[in-house]
Formats: sequence, structure tokens, C-alpha cells
Amino acid sequence: MSNNPFLPQRLVGRQTELEQISKILLADGDLLIAGVAGSGRRTLVKWAAKNVGARVITLDCLRATDGDRFLKLLAEGLLNAFNLPEELLMLQKLLREQPVTFETEEQAKPKMVWKLTTAGIWNLFQNLLSIPQQMAEWLDCRVAIVLHNFTHIRSWDRKGEWEEYLRREIQLQSRVSYVLIATVPEPWMHKLSIHVVELSPMSTDELCEWLEPTMQAKGLRFDPCTTSLQLFTEYIQGNLSDAIALIRRIWLDYLTQADAPTNADFLIQPYHVHQNMLVLIEDLAPTFESLIMLLPPTQVRVLESLAIDPTVSPHSREYIQKHQLSRGGSLQGALDSLEQKGLVYGAKYGYRIALPTLQFWLRQRLG
Repeated sequence: MSNNPFLPQRLVGRQTELEQISKILLADGDLLIAGVAGSGRRTLVKWAAKNVGARVITLDCLRATDGDRFLKLLAEGLLNAFNLPEELLMLQKLLREQPVTFETEEQAKPKMVWKLTTAGIWNLFQNLLSIPQQMAEWLDCRVAIVLHNFTHIRSWDRKGEWEEYLRREIQLQSRVSYVLIATVPEPWMHKLSIHVVELSPMSTDELCEWLEPTMQAKGLRFDPCTTSLQLFTEYIQGNLSDAIALIRRIWLDYLTQADAPTNADFLIQPYHVHQNMLVLIEDLAPTFESLIMLLPPTQVRVLESLAIDPTVSPHSREYIQKHQLSRGGSLQGALDSLEQKGLVYGAKYGYRIALPTLQFWLRQRLG
């Protein structure tokens, strides 16, 4: 979504959560931000860190395929967070005993380079992980280490050594706050005395408070005499990311119309919302098709059932019979796994699809 005028330049809603996260960072707390894709987890961290003047080191564990790759991502995050000339010099000083070379190419970001054995990689891991605390003390600031998809390291950390070391560091470092970003909390996260901030779907009022003025700046308005706004909010269900994608799609459609008004607001009709939602999911269809192919048949069946028939009681005899679902543990296992993947909401918000565009696509697919 490059050149997208609908990307928010401020935080949309989430003021309560922003204040909560800012207080946790100021108090040297560690936290988990739980929510589905598009709920604003990363944006909240960015604004909270800005509030408290914290440097941010971001690391997506999904990109780490082994320990060496994890360290390269961590080194990249350090260099992004501490990129002033005097800060780079301090990084080199702190790592002078390590077999690390700093390479700086003209008009390119500096990077750390090394060639190490397994033992050397483990030693460098410990040293790199101590750097944020040392830099924070030197600069008299706070640091937030943001770990996306933290549990993915288990795919290569077979003995759990890296995960266990990270868990210890989460509790030890005094100027560094660890921010885990996940879909749902895992039991061990509560044992760390880590603060948990769960993001619910955004309310229609919060969404419209940002959306309508942003649209008007581009000459767009929902026709108040129709159900276009109601249809839009039904389709995006409080998901800011999907709202941005759909309103951009409507705007691009408006720009291509030969009879688009030049000095009056373009009134969005229900058919504009529906037709552009169809175009949007057509673009997303290959991704959704691939997703369905990767899921076990039992999960696909549950996903399809919730797409056409959200419910607060998927375990009821009537619901199971109506959708021909498996009884007992296999149903609960499918629900838990889908919630863990961020595809459905659990009991707290009623069992339903968490990604509005996926729900719309499934409904169209099921006819």
C-alpha cells in the first residue's frame, strides 16, 4: 500500500491501551501485546516508545531460521536503534573483544559481520543481548526490544536454550523492556509476571472518528441517505488494516471514473462498498487459497462454519449437527489452533472469524 493517503498519521483509537503501555515502559515493565493481525499492535509500541523516549529494537523471529540468522536480525535492530556516529563508535567499543567486523559501505547502512562456530554464536548471542542495557545506561534512556512471533524460535531452538536465556533476560535487565507481540497469551507468559495488554476489535465510533475526516480530505463521503457506512463497518468489523485497504480501493475506483466530481464530495453508495470489497478479496484470493491448503481439514471445516454462522456456543449440539462438526476434543483443538493462528476470536469476543477480508472471501467461496 505505497502512496496510500489513508495510512494514519496518528494513533487511531487505542488511547487507553497507549496510556497503559506507556506506563509499563516507564516503570521498566515487560509486556505482551496480544491481538490479531491489523489490530494495531506494532503501531501502539511505536507511539508508546515515542511517549517515553525509548529506543526501539525490533526483531521478527519468523525471519530467524537458526541461531546465526537470529543474531543477524538482532544486530540489524541494534544498528537501527543506535545509528548516530558516536553511538556506532560505542557499539564498536562494547564489542571490541568479539570477533565482529563493522562494515560500512558508501550510502549504505553499516552492518556487523562474523564467521563463527556454534559455540562462538552462543557467546556472541549473550554479548549482543547485553548491549541494549549498556547503551541505555550510557545514553541515560530506555530501550524497548520488540519480539514478534517469539515462539517461532522453537522451530530451530530444539533444546529450548535460546528461549530460556531470553526469558531470564526479560526479567533481569533494568533499563530494557521486552515487548512480546503475539496473537494470544501462552501460559508461561503469565508466569514471568509480564503485563498483558489484549486488543479487542476497534469500535465503530473510534474507527469513524478517524475515517470520515480522512475521507473528506480526499473528496469522499458515505451517502447519509443509504446504508453505505453501515455496510462498510459490517465488512471491516473493527479491523483498521482492512478499513484502510477497502477505503483506498474505493478511492482508486472513484479516481478512475470519468464523471468524478471536481468540486463536490463523491457520495459512496452501498454498491461502491460491495464491488470494491469483491475486488479487494480477488487480490487476496491466492493468499487465502494457500492458507486453506495448509490447514488440516477439521480446522477448515470449523473456519467455514464460523464464516457463515458466527456463534457464542460452537460446542452446542445444535451447532455441531447443523455444520456436521466433530464432537469433543477435536473441535476444541481446532478452535484453539485457529485462535492461536489469529484466524478466529475465542470465547471472549464470541467465536467468529478474526480477519474480515478472510470471512468475506470464505462466504463468497461457499456461495
